[in-house]
Formats: sequence, structure tokens, C-alpha cells
Amino acid sequence: MIKRVRSWLNQEDSQQTHQLSPDNIPHHVAIIMDGNGRWAKRRGMPRIVGHQNGMKAVKRAAIAADNLGIKILTMYAFSTENWTRPKDEVDFLMKLPQEFLAIELEELIEKNVQVRMMGHPEDLPSHTVSAMEEAVAKTAGNDGLVLNFALNYGSRKEITESVKALGREVRDGILRPEDITEELIGQRLLTGELPDPDLLIRTSGELRLSNFMLWQLAYSELWFTDAYWPEFTKEHLVEAVADYQQRTRRYGGLS
Repeated sequence: MIKRVRSWLNQEDSQQTHQLSPDNIPHHVAIIMDGNGRWAKRRGMPRIVGHQNGMKAVKRAAIAADNLGIKILTMYAFSTENWTRPKDEVDFLMKLPQEFLAIELEELIEKNVQVRMMGHPEDLPSHTVSAMEEAVAKTAGNDGLVLNFALNYGSRKEITESVKALGREVRDGILRPEDITEELIGQRLLTGELPDPDLLIRTSGELRLSNFMLWQLAYSELWFTDAYWPEFTKEHLVEAVADYQQRTRRYGGLS
């Protein structure tokens, strides 16, 4: 409790003191949206209420990212491991993209946001895929913020499928083993058209990557907060970016 109160006080101070440099805004920010269920449990509510409020936090984060000049926002919405959760909860989570986009899609179009999805759609319910495909199609021509949802995504599966594809090309004589480079592997990942994240944010106080963009996050800056995802606000994003701007990115070299 003391830790959370101290964190809240620090956040209140940060709202008044953080001055961001417009010349050093991270181009690509990725977020592990964690803590919906625990947020609800602390309030004596069902976990699904936490997921509903987490959906509101997605909109807040997207608006804040766009206002700050962030170009790409990747949100970890559902992992390949999340299927092990209770069926009722999974079924509810699979309805959220449809619900979110039914409410927000027109505004996303108006704000020039381009919706993308990365993951494995073959395992998703048809209503989830249809909602995402509609959003992707209707925003494809937009050139503002890229809002990229990682849905039924797992980094180890992503890397495994990439390696399999390259292996088939070697087998078929399209590639030689010596042609395979880090750049080529990166191009075959689900984020092949996107630059690697500059900054990763994870909420809820957990300090792990949870099988998220393991290749792409090799040199990303990491920022963690005790706040649960439904509590995430513009001020948290500003604090994360301000902390990012205080760091020196060496990529294994010397400053």
C-alpha cells in the first residue's frame, strides 16, 4: 500500500514537472496492457468489468500518443497463452474488439488513425476477425498514428513461423543459408513493415516481457509502472516518455 501511495504521489508531481523535448519523442511505443482483472478484484467487481475499463484506457492512450507525436502504438491485447483462461473470460475478450471498434471506428477514421493487427487470426472467432478486418480496411489509407493491436500474438510462435518459412525457401533453392541475415529474419516477422519499438511500457508492476516482441525489443527502452491498465492516463505516458528522454541508447556500443 505504501508503495502504491508513493507511486501515486510521484505521478502527481510528475504531471507538473515533466517537460518533453519534441525532438526526442519515441517513434514506436509498445504497451503490455496488464492488470485489468486485479483492478476489478480490488474493487470487488468481476474481471470483465476490468476489461471493459481497460478498453477505455486504450482510447486514452491512443489519443495521448497521437498528441505527443508518437507515430506507432502497439498494444498487446491477447496472447497465444491467454487461451488458458476461463472460457467465459476468453469469450468476453473476443467480443471486445467488435465492441470497441463499433464505438470508436468513426472517430479513428476522422483522426486519421491507421488500425493494424498482428497475430494469428486463424484461431480467432469469425466475429473478432471481421471487426478487425473492417477496421483495417477502412483506415488503410490513413497516414496518422498507426494503432497496431497484437491479438492472438506470441513472439515465440512468430519467430518459429518465420524460421520455418525461411527453411522452406532454403529447401526450395530460393535462399542459401548464408543469405539469412538479421535483417531478413526481421522482415519475415509480423512487424516486418514496422520499425522496432523504441519504448516498451508495462503496467501493473510486473517486470517481464510475457512472450511479447522478443526479437523486436532487443534494444528497446523498458518502463514499468505499478498502475493497473484501467488506471493508465496521459500523465503515465508523459512520464514514460520523459524517462525515455533521459536515457542514452548505446545499442551495445559506447556513448
